[in-house]
Amino acid sequence: MILLEFGVAFTFGGVLFFIFGIFTFFDRALLALGNILFLIGVVLIIGSQKTLIFFSRPTKRRGSILFLLGIFLILIKWTFIGFLVESLGIVGLFGDFFGIIVQFLRSLPIIGPILSHPAVAPIVDKIAGARVLPV
Repeated sequence: MILLEFGVAFTFGGVLFFIFGIFTFFDRALLALGNILFLIGVVLIIGSQKTLIFFSRPTKRRGSILFLLGIFLILIKWTFIGFLVESLGIVGLFGDFFGIIVQFLRSLPIIGPILSHPAVAPIVDKIAGARVLPV
């Protein structure tokens, strides 16, 4: 149980450092630290064997290769191109979860009404790939 809590903390820290790296005009150190913390957090949350299985699935291979190539490009100081490549990898790896993330964000007090607004909801659903019944 304690590994799970540390994993969530590492993953959250990794996301924060990654966002700070973007806000500071693609600071290489912050982006690299965010990537490392994120990967450590994923390993602590689901375990090393399941992490390896997740990243090596045939449907996730392209995303895994792009994600790791993006990290490599960031480490060799091609920060912006590495960020773009890594972002494509993140979409390839975690794109299936975007619908779940949108549903969670809609349950939050401030963001929820904005995402559920009739003018915004169809756009968000299309981007997230959420399936909506025509009722």
